[in-house]
Amino acid sequence: MKIQTTSNGFDLVLEGTLILRHRGDAPCLFVGQGDARMDMYRGNFDIEDYVIERTPLAHAVVSDSEIVFSAAPGQPARLTLQVSGDDRNGAIAFRTNDVAINRLWIRIAAEQGEHVWGGGEQMSYFDMRGRRFPLWTSEPGVGRDKTTEITFKADVTGKSGGDYWNTNYPQPTYLSSRHYALHVETTAYSAFDFRRDDFHEIEVWAVPERIELTARPTFISLVEAMAERFGRQPPLPEWVYNGAIIGIKDGARSFERLERIIAAGTKVSGLWCEDWVGLRHTSFGARLFWDWKANEDRYPGLRQRIAELEDRGIRFLGYVNPYLAVDGSLFPEAEAAGYFATDGNGKTALVDFGEFDCGVVDFTNPEASAWFAERVIGQNMIDYGLSGWMADFGEYLPIDVNLANGIDAKVMHNAWPTLWAEVNARAIESRGKTGEALFFMRAGFTGVQRHCPLLWAGDQSVDFTRHDGLVTVISGALSSGLLGNAYHHSDIGGYTSLFGNVRTPELIMRWAEIGAFTPVMRTHEGNRPRDNLQIDQDPQVLAHFARMTQVYVYLVPYLKSLVEEASTRGLPIQRPLFLHFEHDTRTYNIQDAYLYGADLLVTPVSQADKTEWSTYLPAGAEWVHVWTNETFAGGSDVTVPAPFGQPPVFYRADSRFAELFASLRTL
Repeated sequence: MKIQTTSNGFDLVLEGTLILRHRGDAPCLFVGQGDARMDMYRGNFDIEDYVIERTPLAHAVVSDSEIVFSAAPGQPARLTLQVSGDDRNGAIAFRTNDVAINRLWIRIAAEQGEHVWGGGEQMSYFDMRGRRFPLWTSEPGVGRDKTTEITFKADVTGKSGGDYWNTNYPQPTYLSSRHYALHVETTAYSAFDFRRDDFHEIEVWAVPERIELTARPTFISLVEAMAERFGRQPPLPEWVYNGAIIGIKDGARSFERLERIIAAGTKVSGLWCEDWVGLRHTSFGARLFWDWKANEDRYPGLRQRIAELEDRGIRFLGYVNPYLAVDGSLFPEAEAAGYFATDGNGKTALVDFGEFDCGVVDFTNPEASAWFAERVIGQNMIDYGLSGWMADFGEYLPIDVNLANGIDAKVMHNAWPTLWAEVNARAIESRGKTGEALFFMRAGFTGVQRHCPLLWAGDQSVDFTRHDGLVTVISGALSSGLLGNAYHHSDIGGYTSLFGNVRTPELIMRWAEIGAFTPVMRTHEGNRPRDNLQIDQDPQVLAHFARMTQVYVYLVPYLKSLVEEASTRGLPIQRPLFLHFEHDTRTYNIQDAYLYGADLLVTPVSQADKTEWSTYLPAGAEWVHVWTNETFAGGSDVTVPAPFGQPPVFYRADSRFAELFASLRTL
């Protein structure tokens, strides 16, 4: 990385790519102060900043690899940048003695027509260019579109409507079509603003440690570098390949229903019972009892049942989150040991989660983290026989609690999902089950990749809507996959059912078609199971679902080859089209289709009432439609029939798995 000085400024260049352009009359750096208002309501945030100062640092003095910035010649230095790196990797470290600075804005050089992707897991827009994205882990929001009735109602009733940028998993990292990646090393609130043609503006509510830059000649090598930087996941457990993980929360009846699902021809790898800990009933619906141990009143003889399932190749999965209900057995144990975050009076901070209160286990306290990993996950879950679980609610750290490490909770809030993932991973490692036990998370931030073996897309609405329905799980997989998260999946059928919005048979069947072409198939009964159609309540839906699990299992030889690539190279299973067709710029904006590995193109039906589907086939390959064996040239728009059970899927004619793909139509 090189600093090239000019008569009134400098350019910072990485591998021939302009990163910063600073001139006295067009500075690249601004500092100042802000006074933020942050209100949290059950994981949803209302954030507003009052900017007290925003000063352009127009004067820059370059000395070797150091750049000292001030507002004007003769004025005190306010910020120093230390530049380091080679032609492939660079870093900009920040240093200041000005304690008043709590806001920083830096402008990264941009080009008209440039595309940017990443930002963690983005559900609405895969290509982020043209919009501003705050990066703050939170509930994703219901509807996520301020023009819709459902989002309006969610805002009015629970401050939970959200917007296009709301996400459980933000990350201040993006990839550019100019073949570089940029990462901001900070946990403070930040925002990426891609609305200008000539620069991208990064806003951070702190002086960040550094900005990291990575340049590579191809998109594939750039993604590999991201996985190397943030961490690669272990291979998926072998038991996952046996079929779908069936989510049922029906107490002892869950086992009876599982047998009927299997009898319909469904390939099953696991039974997932969130309610293994028991239930409490609230106005939102049946909620889990947040005391993380088996409730044998609801699941009599559960331990024996788990062993019997495992003998049949079916694993049992549960649920856990980092909070303990005040009326549970674990709460007094943790409180007596001082393991909870505290309030302003030094007492255990209690959080209202909707008609019940909980304590926040403080993962900045090493003893509390070790206790939760061993006592809760190790003893109560792994030793009991669980092979996996949903590790939920990593985005819920309240911003007004006091933590053991003394750092402001507003700064630790984004870091919390990564700490939570580490607790889960540590528990698994302690039992020697890394790569065998499987937990999945919706929350994330920088570094979660190193600990969390599987993402899930969060709580989509049970519909086809543009910003919160079925199609959003594709954008979520693609954006997070570029940053080292190789494995992604979603709740088949969606989750959030509010204001009369309920599942249709069509929605479940189309969602199952996507699920068959993801690393893990898993169903969910949703937040209101009794109000919504379940896979075992409609013979047509169940038969269709069973067939899609057979497709999933049939493709396991191919999936295992992709898992090998993921664990050794960091390549995601679900990939944007441009990853293998970067010379075809039409692929840069596509977010409703994906490559399943390099050889399968999946273009799911993501709208209601469709019996055929149109899609674009990338240039540079010859494509074969799986179900009709019709061959198409790349670089063309095509329309194919799309009856239930035959989602629009194409394979490369020259694939070494062509014979396997071609025989799918015989199932």
